[in-house]
Amino acid sequence: QVQLVESGGGLVQAGGSLTLSCVASGRTFSPYVMAWFRQAPGKDYEFVAAISWSGDSKYADSVKGRFTISRDTAKSTLYLQMDSLKPEDTAVYYCAADGVSYRVGIFTTKSEYAYWGQGTQVTVSS
Repeated sequence: QVQLVESGGGLVQAGGSLTLSCVASGRTFSPYVMAWFRQAPGKDYEFVAAISWSGDSKYADSVKGRFTISRDTAKSTLYLQMDSLKPEDTAVYYCAADGVSYRVGIFTTKSEYAYWGQGTQVTVSS
């Protein structure tokens, strides 16, 4: 059974940093695109960042230059380093994984991802 478990969320002041982790189990995730999405209260899911099986990455304009996505295949772990955090970054952050191996491209829509974690809350105070 595929499972994604996020951790690392919390409360931080504006300008601070957090690192989110997502541990994958149930299969090898190295051949799959993986991503971070977020959902703020009362809003729809928003793409944050994604990384391909070859290491290419894509970011939402709102986080470009502040967030960094990476993956450690040996540890089956996906990371999101978040710097210069802003109050508008407050949301529940979700890890997601593609269901098809070696797909070409990096996907920014929720429907492209087959597996999801339970989410971790990030709150940025002003």
